Amino acid sequence: QVHPVQSGGGLVQAGGSLRLSCAASVRTVSSYTMGWFRQAPGKEREFVVAISWSGLSTYYADSVKGRFTISRDNANNTIYLQMNSLKPEVTTVYYCAAELGGSYDSASGYGYWGQGTQVTVSS
Repeated sequence: QVHPVQSGGGLVQAGGSLRLSCAASVRTVSSYTMGWFRQAPGKEREFVVAISWSGLSTYYADSVKGRFTISRDNANNTIYLQMNSLKPEVTTVYYCAAELGGSYDSASGYGYWGQGTQVTVSS
């Protein structure tokens, strides 16, 4: 499939961890920089983290540095988002997507969006 299929997420207590997965076709995952965004109701989609097609470069939003880790497994056409030390304020829907052009931290440059995964952190 062209559009990634997301899995993982769910409900966790503050301080806990979750891992999100994003699996797509070979062409999508191995050919593009892949990113994770999140979007709260009524707000714009917010950049979280991105990883280059080779996996050698990663880019993190300041708000998640040190707590979130992105990785990719091109052999299995999957990218992962490991989220540690979770806080209630990160509760929202998370999306993965492929960067088709533009800046890595702008949602407008991305396509092939996943279906979204709810992450809920309870206090």
